[in-house]
Amino acid sequence: MGQTDRDLLIEMGFDPRRVDLALKSSGGLQDAITWLGSHEDAQIEDLEQQENSSRAPAASSSTDVEDGKTTTNAEAKSYKCNDCGKLLRSWEAVQFHAERTEHQNFDESVEEIKPLTEEEKKAKLEELKERLAEKRKLQAAESVADAKRNEAIRRKKDQESEKIKEELRKKEQLRDIERRKQEKIDDAKAKAKIKAEIAATQQARREAAAKAKAEREGAVAAENSSPQVASTSSVGKATHTEARLRFQVPGRPPITKTFPAETSLFEVASSLAQENGITITTFTTTFPPRKTYKLEEPIDSGLTLREANLTPSASLLVG
Repeated sequence: MGQTDRDLLIEMGFDPRRVDLALKSSGGLQDAITWLGSHEDAQIEDLEQQENSSRAPAASSSTDVEDGKTTTNAEAKSYKCNDCGKLLRSWEAVQFHAERTEHQNFDESVEEIKPLTEEEKKAKLEELKERLAEKRKLQAAESVADAKRNEAIRRKKDQESEKIKEELRKKEQLRDIERRKQEKIDDAKAKAKIKAEIAATQQARREAAAKAKAEREGAVAAENSSPQVASTSSVGKATHTEARLRFQVPGRPPITKTFPAETSLFEVASSLAQENGITITTFTTTFPPRKTYKLEEPIDSGLTLREANLTPSASLLVG
């Protein structure tokens, strides 16, 4: 016993439920192959529900009247599409043909549709296989194209994200530069303020010292004193414009530096601190009479090197 149409389609790998629906809807192997190809992506449950709801009552027999005489009722063996002349096996096949071609004119026919030969069946099956393979090939190509599009979208998003990150980094760098500039400006203002305060302190000390000296000596005492010696001493001090100082720092080699005679002790200490990282609180002379200058006291820190008698040279212990 040869294989039926149903057996051939199941052997090809189609689901039996889908094969049964295809044969019911198309009425033959050729239309069943077409039906399977066009409904490949549909859910089997939806197809079964659609088939149950669209069943039509079986066709009744007809009576032909020819030349005024009634002939015996003949059983309809097929349906004919008056639009294209195609014969269809069942009402389901009529519905399928109408959906596919949009033809609307059908009549019952007593013509019997000849079954396909084995060669015709094999040819139809090969045609179906080729169509299915071509469809799967197109689907694979579409999947590759979709993957490429998705990859392009992902890369674009990554590039935009990197661009945004780079812009944020540049903005942060600009903010850091502006912050450092402002810090330098603030430091310069602070140093200028300190220098102004030191200069004001020095000026006040000079004025106070001159006033005290004038009060102590008086105009008459100045005239009775030895003018020649005072003049000589004053000239000697005035000629020294620099002080060469040798600093003895515990645990370090001696440091020798030269400063202008009008440099204050505070400025000398600040210069050593900046260049050598030394914290200084006192300066003490090494030759008698030994004298200690305390930098915490405004009076000592504001003294110039000339006023502290450290010109033209001196040796100091750093404390």
